[in-house]
Amino acid sequence: MKTPMQELIERLNNVKPTEFCSIETIKGWAESLIEKEKEQIMDAYTAGESDGEHYEDSYLRYYNEKYRVNK
Repeated sequence: MKTPMQELIERLNNVKPTEFCSIETIKGWAESLIEKEKEQIMDAYTAGESDGEHYEDSYLRYYNEKYRVNK
């Protein structure tokens, strides 16, 4: 899974050099990811409340597991 920001960066990286990409297009991409971001924030909050683990680095472990980030 990717964060909404990672998805936006990937879309921008896939724009071909000869392709025109207006600011309106980019804004639309970002706006389309807002709902996904909201869902991920709610999931993180719920996981934090219900996992019973309140270690100092539990947020980091959650992030790494959720987005498969390599250390």
